[in-house]
Amino acid sequence: MAKKPDGKNTSGRGQRDLKVKVKTARGRTNSSTRWLQRQLNDPYVARAQAEGYRGRAAFKIMELDDKIGFLVPGARVVDLGCAPGGWLQVAVPRINALGEGKGPKGTILGVDLQEVDSLTGAEIHVLDFMDEGADDKVKEWLGGKADVVMSDMAASSSGHKQTDHLRIISLCEAAAYFAFDVLEDGGTFVAKVLAGGAEGDLQKLLKQKFTKVMNVKPPSSRSDSSEKFVVATGFRG
Repeated sequence: MAKKPDGKNTSGRGQRDLKVKVKTARGRTNSSTRWLQRQLNDPYVARAQAEGYRGRAAFKIMELDDKIGFLVPGARVVDLGCAPGGWLQVAVPRINALGEGKGPKGTILGVDLQEVDSLTGAEIHVLDFMDEGADDKVKEWLGGKADVVMSDMAASSSGHKQTDHLRIISLCEAAAYFAFDVLEDGGTFVAKVLAGGAEGDLQKLLKQKFTKVMNVKPPSSRSDSSEKFVVATGFRG
């Protein structure tokens, strides 16, 4: 019979996961309370902490790459809006950015509007990718064109579903046009979008520029979220 360190009987406990409940505190909205409770009970958040990743989003790019296979040794990769760096962490060993694995040595470049903690194997810059000349800077830092441009960026939430959908689609379109400028022929574009009806023009644009366009919702993406990822391969520069 199981006992706690103080000797009290705990029979029957520990047989199920106990969810953490969060009380609404003064100054905290109901929506932020729900978000906090969801975070505390999210197995991917716990797994990220246990495995040393900077966020649960690391598992999204991991699962996308496991399915499609675009992070290969020797690849030159650009991560737009790379904070806090979870996608960089996943990419570094997969593209052999440290030169310690099998195959050619890859390069991973992260850019963001804010400072991001350094990461061995990745080169990180503060840059607005929408600034004039940003594409030339990225190609200079990479030493050539990119094989992969990926983005997990999301516009700041307004709380209005349709507005947020339009904002993230606009951000994704901007990332796509950036990718057109820096991608090597045959390259891959990966970006987060929100389902909601306005992504049709984006899909049409990508199908003109890539040989294959897929929409994927990785297992680590929350089931109650409209989030999905568009993966476009075979860039026709």
